[in-house]
Formats: sequence, C-alpha cells, structure tokens
Amino acid sequence: MKPVGYVRPHSVDEAARAHAGRPGARYLGGGTNLVDLMKLGVEAPEFLIDVSRLPLDTVEERPDGSLRLGATVRNSDLAAHPLVRTRYPVLSQALLAGASGQLRNMATTGGNLLQRTRCPYFQDTSKPCNKREPGTGCAAREGVHRDHAVLGHSAQCIATHPSDLAVALAALDGQVELRGPDGERSVPLTEFHRLPGERPDRDTVLRHGELITAVTLPAEHAGLPSAYRKARDRASYAFALASVAAVLEVRDGVVRQVALAFGGLAHRPWRARLAEAELLGAAPTPDRLTHALDTELAAAEPLRDNAYKIPLAHRLAHETLTRLTPT
Repeated sequence: MKPVGYVRPHSVDEAARAHAGRPGARYLGGGTNLVDLMKLGVEAPEFLIDVSRLPLDTVEERPDGSLRLGATVRNSDLAAHPLVRTRYPVLSQALLAGASGQLRNMATTGGNLLQRTRCPYFQDTSKPCNKREPGTGCAAREGVHRDHAVLGHSAQCIATHPSDLAVALAALDGQVELRGPDGERSVPLTEFHRLPGERPDRDTVLRHGELITAVTLPAEHAGLPSAYRKARDRASYAFALASVAAVLEVRDGVVRQVALAFGGLAHRPWRARLAEAELLGAAPTPDRLTHALDTELAAAEPLRDNAYKIPLAHRLAHETLTRLTPT
C-alpha cells in the first residue's frame, strides 16, 4: 500500500500553492481518468489536491457575448445548458458523444481536457511507452495501432488524444484560462495540447502548479450552424476512430466563416487550417469541399494498419459541411 496525501483547498490560489510545492502532486476533479490510471499503476501521485468543491462550476455569459465555462462544470450539465445548446450546438453534441451518462455526470470541463491517451500500451505498465516512461520506446509502432495517429505523430509516440469536448472547443476558438504560482494566463485551446515530438510525456503546455479555471468561448461563432460527428466501433461508450467538429456560415452562396477540427487523428485536436483557407470566400460546392479536405489530409502519414482513417475523416467532414450548407 502506497500512502497518498490529500487536501481539499478552499480557493484556487490555495490549490495552486499546494500543488507548486509538491513535485508529485496531482489535481483531482471528477477522477474519471486519474483514478483509473492510479489503479493501473500508470499514475502514482504522492499528493492529491481535490479541486472538485472550488467555485468553478458555473457557465457565465459575458457582456461581450462570450461564454465562460467553469473548469468543474460537469459534462452532463454543460451539454444541457440552454446557452450551449442554442449558441454552440457542436459543443453539446460533442459532449453527448463522449463516454456514458454516468461518466458525464462526474467528468469535468478541465479534467476532460487533461485526460490522457487511451493507447493500450500506455495503460499497460509491462510494455515500453515513451509517454509513460521517456526513453523506453513505443510498442505501438510495431504493435496493434489501428486506432492510432495519422497526423502529427513522431518516432517517439503515435498516440491520439481521446477527448470529444476538446475537438469542439478547438473549432470554436476556445481560450483556456489558467492560474498558477506565477499568476494568470490564457492559452488558445489549439495551442494547449502538444504534438509528441521528442517529449510525448508532456501532453500540454501547463506549467507546474497551474490549474485550469475556465474555458472561454468567443462570441464570433455563437449562433452559427455547427455540428459534431464521430465514427467509432460501437454506438456508445467508445473513443473516436475519427471525428469532426465544424462551424460554417454561408451568405450569398459564399463561405463567410468556417472552422474545422478533427479528433482521433492526432496527439491533439487537429485544427484544419489549410482546409479552412481553401473554403473561405469560396462557394461550398462538393468539388471545393473535396479539394479543401484533400489539401488538409495530404499531410497524413498512416502506419501499417490505420490508413483507413484518412478516407473516413474526409467523408465525415465532407458530409458534415454539406449538411451545414444552406440549400
């Protein structure tokens, strides 16, 4: 039995101070990922800082029309919130596509963004994994990697990020609000998660002691047509083989705003900037959509068993954008 310290701070600053002074500390929210990893022996924190009771559980509309999502808002509550459902349907759809009802009742906004990969080699401590133990190798490269990355991977790691919520937030230009020992800062969701490179053990740009306090959605995409689609092996409680979050505004037959992000293809939500550039200012014809998606996915580097992800993601995105296009 390994002893684990525990504290329930009364403020965000108290939580940050408690974490900063302990190298082996972890924040505990809903626990739907961290506790599982502790049971598997993947995570072995020396100290748990329970942030689940901090006053970070509200959804607030700002005077500028933006929406601030507290870090401890439960996934089920966020998906059902009237402002989320009416202004950002892609976000509600992404949340409802994730996990199970029971897990959504526990999982939090901040914890969802910080969940770690579901790569089976990462979760099996008997197998080498650079993400779990840097320098040991990547068993997935020569092993079973049907579900793994085709974009942005490296020789060190081919894992994918499992979050549905993060994909929608990437398409919505969400800003992650952080507070730590050095004060507050804000990071675009598209820059919050890292590609593996030479350091796959570092999932995010979080500094030691920093805590996610909220995610802010700008007003720019509020009320625009949007949707989330997900391909998976089972109809529920399964991670994405490929997914897409799309926001599309078409006026006078021309694309005025477009945002597109893929899930299940990379180490982080993949914002499709090249495809967006091809579509902006153009008529969203089938041929134009095909060309834009071909341009984006040309960078894919599939492995032995996962090349199917490229046409799957292409079709998902094409169909989703087509459905959002007014007739």
